[in-house]
Amino acid sequence: MHLIDKAEEDNRTIITEFILLGFGNLPGLQVLLFLVFLVIYIVTMSGNTLIIALVVTDQHLHTPMYFFLGNLSCLETCYILTILPRLLASLLTGDRTISVSGCFAQFHCFVCFITTECYLLAVMSYDRYLAICKPLHYAALMNNRLCLQLVVGSWISGFLSCVIMMCFMLQLTFCGPNEIDHFFCDFSPMLKLSCSDTSMITLISFIFASINAPCPFLLTVTSYVCIIATILRIPSITVRQKAFSTCSSHLIVVAVFYGTLMTVYLLPKTNTLKALNKVFSVFYTVLTPMLNPLIYSLRNKEVKEALRKVIS
Repeated sequence: MHLIDKAEEDNRTIITEFILLGFGNLPGLQVLLFLVFLVIYIVTMSGNTLIIALVVTDQHLHTPMYFFLGNLSCLETCYILTILPRLLASLLTGDRTISVSGCFAQFHCFVCFITTECYLLAVMSYDRYLAICKPLHYAALMNNRLCLQLVVGSWISGFLSCVIMMCFMLQLTFCGPNEIDHFFCDFSPMLKLSCSDTSMITLISFIFASINAPCPFLLTVTSYVCIIATILRIPSITVRQKAFSTCSSHLIVVAVFYGTLMTVYLLPKTNTLKALNKVFSVFYTVLTPMLNPLIYSLRNKEVKEALRKVIS
């Protein structure tokens, strides 16, 4: 029996590259899609780079809130570099192949950045909670040391998740078929193509997904419940509006990010919803990094003022 299994294993053809089908089922729209994603790429890179430059150079933005915002923009820049250049190249050339090692690298960067973003958004909501609910103690509580610890902790959480997942993923072998029905290397589509035992990596991913998404999400929700309760108790309408304006931008970003993320990963995996799943994946992988600098720059007085100084 063992000899038969060994013979079958030897006869398997180990594949060395995948084909990312992406939007190949829309041949007439390839040029249009390329132009749309190119504009998104340019706007995202420009917007996030500008936010980072403003936070670094403008003295008025040297506060915890903008320190976290600068880190978020840095994260979004790395995030978009993981997915969009490969997608643009495939739309332009028609070459949808990607090596197995390249696919692994893209997936692990994706895991690292999306996990870091979950924790960083929770950190930003905690910062707003302290600023609005405990304003007299804010400066003492949210000091430079704590800011640095929270940011480093967020990045380390993403990096550790990436490293542990990579250790298990590298043990998998792929024998065909080699077509991934997605525009980037996501976990479930890759796992379906493996001819190894995937029970351990599935369990590990479930444990990480149960910790790295719900915990920061619950912290974010709890922070905003306390924030809204505090704002509603403020008697002055003007002060109430001012207090809400300091966290409204972040609240919109959180709603867009978690809304699309939950839609993608909680929807039933049926053939009917597969195309819709791909569309929602575009939202949280491509559109959210573009919207973040736009939301913060259009809805934030300090950022608009810093931008006005640069332009003038």
